[in-house]
Amino acid sequence: MLSRFGSLRKPIFSSLFKNKNVIVSAVRNSHAVQYRVPPPPAPKIIRIGAEVTSAFMWWWILWHLWHEYGHIIGEFPYPATKEWTNEELGIPTD
Repeated sequence: MLSRFGSLRKPIFSSLFKNKNVIVSAVRNSHAVQYRVPPPPAPKIIRIGAEVTSAFMWWWILWHLWHEYGHIIGEFPYPATKEWTNEELGIPTD
């Protein structure tokens, strides 16, 4: 009995797990398939303007990282507390 189950297993399980919702679509042989149409290429002046703008942006960022790195890492000179006046500290005059 167990030896016969092996030969019956394939038809039973294949019918249980078979995809019953098979979608059959019509074949259109009239023209080529187009899924998405790419946009038209940008004009040359737009591409050059984008390159110039991005070059200026990167120059600006790298220039300030090189020359004013203290703004990024937060190393500002801290004033000496002995030089503060009462007016700066908000202490009223007597």
